[in-house]
Amino acid sequence: MAEDPESGGEKTEDASSRKLGKSREEGQVAKSMEVTSVFVLLAGALSLFAAAFHFYQNMVRVLQYNLRFDRIPELTPVDIVHLLGYHMERMLITCLPVFAAVCLAALTANFAQVGFMISWKSLAPKPSRLNPISGFKQKFTSRAVVEFVKTLVKVFVISLVVYYAIKGELTDIARLYDNSTGHILLFILLETFWIFIKVCLIMLVVAILDYSYQRWKFLEEQKMTKKEVKDETKQTEGDPMVKSRIRQLQQEAARKRMMAAVPEADVVVTNPTRLAVALKYDNTQMDAPMVTAKGAGPVAENIRRIARENDVPLVEDKQLARNLYSHVDIEEAVPMEYYQAVAELLAYVYRLKNRQG
Repeated sequence: MAEDPESGGEKTEDASSRKLGKSREEGQVAKSMEVTSVFVLLAGALSLFAAAFHFYQNMVRVLQYNLRFDRIPELTPVDIVHLLGYHMERMLITCLPVFAAVCLAALTANFAQVGFMISWKSLAPKPSRLNPISGFKQKFTSRAVVEFVKTLVKVFVISLVVYYAIKGELTDIARLYDNSTGHILLFILLETFWIFIKVCLIMLVVAILDYSYQRWKFLEEQKMTKKEVKDETKQTEGDPMVKSRIRQLQQEAARKRMMAAVPEADVVVTNPTRLAVALKYDNTQMDAPMVTAKGAGPVAENIRRIARENDVPLVEDKQLARNLYSHVDIEEAVPMEYYQAVAELLAYVYRLKNRQG
């Protein structure tokens, strides 16, 4: 297992999305150059095959232009410039389809592997890259060894493919002496094309294996230690101790607001000692009675104490107290199924207050 030299721990945890995002910004992604090479070679071969007649026409035009005998015997500098411009133009027109296909294939291969990405950090100059000692050490890393072995395998496999492809055509090659030059040239071009396609298919298999290895190697290098995971969690979500303290302060503030609402309640329903629920109803502002405070244990004791100090009636109703405490939150209206019980309770309280008045 890889170890982190800074923290001294083993990198056993999978990389988080945040770390992968940072690595992506720095240009560190799982990418195989073999995939790009295969795309470029296939695109080049197919575009050459598809544009063969286009190449032939342009080469014939250039040859005809150069073999004209109606030119001035002594070329002037202007004629030389025109001649150079003509050949550059024909060369560009001839090679343009292949260039376009190769560029498109390279962009497609990179986009398929890493998506659209522009990393300015990876383009920034780094003096460490000019260190010859670091560069020499990189030649003996596991990645360099894998690249060397991969190159040897490619050369060996491609050589076998070319050897057996030519060996299978030896009989036809021996009969070429009796054919025209054009036929011989066409035969060589077709055989070269199909050998190239076979080589590309072999390299495609190598590219798939190499991309799988590069992705596995990248994820292994991006793994994190347990300490790094904890530190990142603190940075993204906050310190658990701080969050716990903030939550505690929020609960205390909510409890104080709740206790401040008890003196304004119309009645406090009790269980009688374990639970306490304060109710308030104002027919000019509310559609239904509202729970303004509730609590159990010491909180319920404080609610009852504040209610007694402020002459808020305490009424014992075990079932109603349990239902309101379990199913109704603070500053929430009483559900319809408890309307009748709460209405009878409030009616009793109002009659009690009228008698005392």
